Amino acid sequence: MRKTYLSVGIAALIGATTLFSSCIGSFKLTNKVLDWNKTIGDKFVNEVVFVAMHIVPVYQLSIFADAVILNSIEFWTGENPVVKAGEVKEVTGEKAKYQVLTTENGYQITNETTKQEMNLVYNAENQSWTAVSGNESVLLLQFTSDNKAMVYTGTNMTEVELSHNGVLAFRQALNSTNFALK
Repeated sequence: MRKTYLSVGIAALIGATTLFSSCIGSFKLTNKVLDWNKTIGDKFVNEVVFVAMHIVPVYQLSIFADAVILNSIEFWTGENPVVKAGEVKEVTGEKAKYQVLTTENGYQITNETTKQEMNLVYNAENQSWTAVSGNESVLLLQFTSDNKAMVYTGTNMTEVELSHNGVLAFRQALNSTNFALK
């Protein structure tokens, strides 16, 4: 009788390993954003862009899209549907469906229900990233010289020196405003 319980237990354990396999995925979208960030400039420029992409929540959105949608598709189909320039992908959110068009200089995101659009646009001429929606646009980041950039902090533009001390001061300023008691 004891051998029967042991056999059933082993069979259940082996069966459970196939049911509870990991679908952690490759996080291709997030890795593409990170890889792009590493090619922008030196380590100080990369750090400023990294912090700015957290303020805008580009990294948070890419991680969410990877974890909830793309990695699940990869788990069940074996392919990760990360888009290439010119391709359109549909993303279903909690309240709407969106079309995301990857362009040569950024992304065009369209709410399929309301037809509202938002574009994230990189301008190589003035080295800047801008969020554009309707007649409104917000400059998110602009490199002003080899060692300085203007970064949108949610309320205004702040000049950041692209050095260890400059990036550290920028991060400290952001942390003090994000966690201030009111």
